[in-house]
Amino acid sequence: MDSFGAIPVFVAVVESGGFSPAARFLGISKSAVSKRITQLEQQLGVKLLHRTTRKLSLTEAGEHYFEHALKANRAARDAEDAVAQLQGEPQGRLRINTAMSFGRLHVVPMIPAFLKRYPKVSIDLELDDKTVDLVQGGVDIAIRGGAMNDSTLIARKLVSLHSVLCVSQSYLNQHGCPEQLDDLLLHNCLSFSYSTDAKGWGFSRGGLTQNVAVSGNYQVNNSEALLDAVLQGVGISRLPTFVVGPYIRSGQLIQLFPEYRMPMQDISAVMIERQYMPAKVRAFLDFAIEYFGSDTPYWEQGVDI
Repeated sequence: MDSFGAIPVFVAVVESGGFSPAARFLGISKSAVSKRITQLEQQLGVKLLHRTTRKLSLTEAGEHYFEHALKANRAARDAEDAVAQLQGEPQGRLRINTAMSFGRLHVVPMIPAFLKRYPKVSIDLELDDKTVDLVQGGVDIAIRGGAMNDSTLIARKLVSLHSVLCVSQSYLNQHGCPEQLDDLLLHNCLSFSYSTDAKGWGFSRGGLTQNVAVSGNYQVNNSEALLDAVLQGVGISRLPTFVVGPYIRSGQLIQLFPEYRMPMQDISAVMIERQYMPAKVRAFLDFAIEYFGSDTPYWEQGVDI
């Protein structure tokens, strides 16, 4: 058996933490992964992995082998990326992970247009609000909002992420319209539960910042669910423009305090740092920036930002 050919399998098992996730990542059966590792151990004459029903861990020999196997695997990947740069047309499988609401509303409609332009690329798209491990998940690009905490990753800004305060006319008819920020204390403010400042909204104007403690009878971890509650007149909420832009433009929702700005973040494409960027990745990044509109995204037309 070619032991070098077993390196990607061994690395996938260690990085993913098991035979089953490694098999999913590699696109082969679990039994094939197990057989490959067994053959590798037999050829090397050492045990590389401790196997139990609950977890998998490296032996001392496995730790030494993994250190060198990881370097060899990265070198092979860099070689593939370098060759891919010479290809006249982007091609190959592209794994993308993105948050549920942004992905469903804006990435999903973009994919068909991208595939028409680059028919030799195949897309594996995953919608998930949880932050994924790009290495373990075998993800080429993760589209995320907010700051990047992992220094081993690189990010390319796709578009700015703005939020606005919005409400339905039916809610205002029943509860009145807040005239100043402090009036929000008297209103039912609905919040996004994954937000780090769900109970205190920040507003800025003329270089001054004001934070308002808010409360309400509904919080949820999905922006579209929050939107539905606002449309039905349940309360006031802070929502990203990529969700509420069309509803403000059509008049279904009213933007409150447009003279104030709420904290802004970036929506970025996050990737594992590579010496060479594959053509398929570069093509997707350029296409996404073109599609969304880097200066003013299409969903913010008619919104006061």
